Amino acid sequence: MSDCCSSGSCAETPAVSACPVSGHTGAAVELQTVKALLTETALTRIGTTAHRFCPEPTCDVVYFDAEGACYTTGDIRVPVWHKEPFGNRMVCYCFGESEGRIRAEIAAVGRSLAVARVRQHISAGRCACEVRNPRGACCLGDVTAAAKRVEATMKSAVLST
Repeated sequence: MSDCCSSGSCAETPAVSACPVSGHTGAAVELQTVKALLTETALTRIGTTAHRFCPEPTCDVVYFDAEGACYTTGDIRVPVWHKEPFGNRMVCYCFGESEGRIRAEIAAVGRSLAVARVRQHISAGRCACEVRNPRGACCLGDVTAAAKRVEATMKSAVLST
């Protein structure tokens, strides 16, 4: 099992296959990630071929393989933040960082420390993104983007009032 976060590199295997529903290029994801996150019913259908993650927010497909098997949001044990509407999505599946928590922290103290907290956990070797994150990759970039988006949304709401 690789440890993408502690290695300092979160590079993904180049995607070579497109989602059969959305047509978007899917990022390679380890079979262990797919197995860990599928419901019991969906797990009975899984093969051993390479799987990909569909990043398209409007597509219900989360994982697919070259043989045409697809697993949708209903087949996954956790909400997939890429597929959920902005607001209170879980962004860090290892340490519970969500848009709601980020928003509450900004409202309470003026900024979010989510990125710093996740970095500390990564440095301590605690992350398990390759299994817990549906994308099967380090979430630090997602947490950074989420914190920026929440902050921008909050600033925009203040300016429009």
